[in-house]
Amino acid sequence: MYKKLPIGIQTFSKIREEDYLYVDKTKEAYELITGYSYAFLSRPRRFGKSLFIDTLLNIFDGIKELFEGLYIYDKWDWNLKYPVIKITFGRPRSSQELITVLIYILVVDEKLLDIFDIDNLDIEVILYQGSYLTTN
Repeated sequence: MYKKLPIGIQTFSKIREEDYLYVDKTKEAYELITGYSYAFLSRPRRFGKSLFIDTLLNIFDGIKELFEGLYIYDKWDWNLKYPVIKITFGRPRSSQELITVLIYILVVDEKLLDIFDIDNLDIEVILYQGSYLTTN
């Protein structure tokens, strides 16, 4: 039986858990992780960048079961976990909105990952009906 095509799906876990067709890019992910200190991923629109980043996020979260049958499954130390801050530039429409979204992401990730002291920033973030407003 044919697998479903993951048209518009950018979530690695959804593709794997719901048995969509997936072209294994975990070899490239493994080579990127182990072979580079810094990388710039440049691809045209709709070329799989978000899915690849989400794949990396799942590797760094150590979610081994999602990678069964894939290249990286028996090569990665799944006991290792790394904090990941995922920033998307797809939503902001202005520089102020971008700053607001970045601050919100940092506040949420600081609480989730406990990686830096957000209290030392001179910014107040206010959540109001799904909008993120900043004041200095």
